[in-house]
Amino acid sequence: MNNQTIKLSLFINYFVFGILLNSVGTVILQVQNTYGVTESAASVLEAFKDLSIAITSFLVASFVVRIGYKKCMLLALAIVTVVSLLMPQIPVFWMTKLMFAAIGISFALIKVSVFASLGLVTSDSKDHVSWMNFLESFFMVGVLSGFFVFSQFVDDADPGSMAWLDVYYLIAGLTFFAFLLMLFTRLDESQIHSEGDNPSLVEDFSEMIQLSIKPLVLIFIVCAFIYVLIEQSIMSWLPTFNNTILNLPTSLSIQMASILAASTALGRFVAALVFQWVDWFKTLTIALVLAAVLVLIVLPLAGQSSDTVITGWSDAPLAAFIFPLVGFCLAPVYPAINSVILSSLPVRQHAPMTGLIVVFSALGGTTGSIVTGTLFEFFGGKTAFYFSLLPISLLLFSLYCLKKKTSHSSNTMNSAGAVGSTH
Repeated sequence: MNNQTIKLSLFINYFVFGILLNSVGTVILQVQNTYGVTESAASVLEAFKDLSIAITSFLVASFVVRIGYKKCMLLALAIVTVVSLLMPQIPVFWMTKLMFAAIGISFALIKVSVFASLGLVTSDSKDHVSWMNFLESFFMVGVLSGFFVFSQFVDDADPGSMAWLDVYYLIAGLTFFAFLLMLFTRLDESQIHSEGDNPSLVEDFSEMIQLSIKPLVLIFIVCAFIYVLIEQSIMSWLPTFNNTILNLPTSLSIQMASILAASTALGRFVAALVFQWVDWFKTLTIALVLAAVLVLIVLPLAGQSSDTVITGWSDAPLAAFIFPLVGFCLAPVYPAINSVILSSLPVRQHAPMTGLIVVFSALGGTTGSIVTGTLFEFFGGKTAFYFSLLPISLLLFSLYCLKKKTSHSSNTMNSAGAVGSTH
């Protein structure tokens, strides 16, 4: 089995969904201009995406092994290809909702399958952690690319133009290419069908439920939920913030939001190196404190924006460049807490734990977008982003609890003479 070819296919799948999932911020801005919907109405697009991810992950996590990782990924790519082709043909708001629901369902299949497949093509725990970090970083490269791809189809001279919908023909081409690459790539899944027991579907589902009520897992769920709430509230609404608060043109608002994706990708690359020498809790504590400081320093600058006409990057206010750097500070949190929880559990529980990660990450993203959208509409963009200080504080406390709990679990295992294993 050629692992490099498979890894390339997995990375391209994640890259494509990086573009799709985080296009929600751009689309939120565009549907307000094109279809005339309000901020709060547009914010439900995040719910259509994230709730479909959560529900699908919860219901089909146990089915994925039985169906096969490759078949699930092919199905997901086929769904997105078809829906992307339909988007320009049916230019109405409900079709946009349907599209994000389809993207959410497909991503749930992709994420569980990609994470599980990575375990089949890596040699040991260090190799797995290394490739996982590269995978998450490549996802952010997809996010970064998406801002520039979408901005090329936006007509600044006519904000209500539907020309931006033509971007979905390009996306359909990308997903179809990913489909063909996966179709002709061999993935040996015999290992997952030959390991020990073959529990029933009911037993698999029951194990996920039982796992979700463990104190350690409950603390992790709170951490994951709050982190994604913060990340998505900023990422989904940054284009709108740039446009309505900083007075950037629509296309430039979308392009400059790419700084957040770039800083997040860089932050994860840097964190992968830092974690080799520095304890994860100390690293994340410093990172979150810096994120809060950045919010407090930069948002007042947004109020100093002048009435000067902004036409390009050189005219953009300082806040448009500095605020997205919060992504660099937040970047290490999500991969780190996922690694911490998986390393604290037996290998056989990694699959159901991945399902729970997807579910509660999706719920956090939906909550963050809806709350931020509502604050945007009734209190303004600056107040909406100041709100991030509250969940950042809650996340710091939750990480402290997670650190204490994992340390306690580790000490208990050591005193019992247990030998743990990861990935």
